[in-house]
Amino acid sequence: MRNITVASVQFESKPGDKQTNLDTIRRLVESAARERAEIIAFPECCITGYWFLRHLSREEFAALAEPVFEGPSSQALIAMSREYGISIGAGFIEHSADDKFYNSYVVAMPDGTARCHRKLHAFVSPYLTCGEQYTVFDTPHGCRIGVLICYDCNLIENVRANALLGAEILLAPHQTGGCRTRNPHLMGVIDRKIWDNRASDSEAIEHELRGDKGRGWLMRWLPSRAHDNGMFLIFSNGVGVDDDEIRTGNAMILDPYGRILAETWKAGDDMVVAELDASLPEQSSGRQWIRARRPELYTVLTKRTGFETDTRSIKFSQ
Repeated sequence: MRNITVASVQFESKPGDKQTNLDTIRRLVESAARERAEIIAFPECCITGYWFLRHLSREEFAALAEPVFEGPSSQALIAMSREYGISIGAGFIEHSADDKFYNSYVVAMPDGTARCHRKLHAFVSPYLTCGEQYTVFDTPHGCRIGVLICYDCNLIENVRANALLGAEILLAPHQTGGCRTRNPHLMGVIDRKIWDNRASDSEAIEHELRGDKGRGWLMRWLPSRAHDNGMFLIFSNGVGVDDDEIRTGNAMILDPYGRILAETWKAGDDMVVAELDASLPEQSSGRQWIRARRPELYTVLTKRTGFETDTRSIKFSQ
């Protein structure tokens, strides 16, 4: 790996309006190009919209979804990547050749190639199928990237698996924060009026975005994913209205020690940029701990406990 400049985006996608969302992506890619970023991460399902998906019938799902790579959204990302010389990651709903739907994330690269990650722990709609494999790959930028979508990143096993597969940078696209939950210690809904009044009362919305419904919750676990695995982590998130919830943004870039290199808590579309120091991973705590592993002790991790629950049955996001 060499030093590389990366960008992470938060933006409020328009449900079902793929062209408007792609226009927003282009505008932010142009901005990233001016700052000489080589990789830019956009949020989960930012092209199609996210939380409204739970209201759609199967027929409506089919009308919104599209094939990966040969579909219009993939082709738009591939064209943009070539035009600006930036690897671009963005999410949408995939309609596969075998008539299944996936929450997918395409990373288009300047050499014309592209990779796709299918969310391993999908749950927003009963029509979504969960992905079955990790997505770790080499890039034209001289670094190896892994992708985990939102809930995927919550499970520590998934991040460690990406590290063991050689990921140096983890793209972590989300639609989270401000989530409705029955757990009094986990996030919670942000009053729509606070969001709508953000221009006249910036203190109120900043309190919510930086508090336990947003950044406060992220700080309980996100830095440890980077630190414990000795990898850079690019956290991208939705912000603003997402159907009947308010996403909390907080786009950030973390180093292999779990330190925040760049972040935002702006109540609106925003982008952060940071240079990744290639000398950091090798001597990081996470890399040392990986070298100290004793895999023969870990067979318990592959055995079912009886407590496992399909995420598609979960009625709230984390």
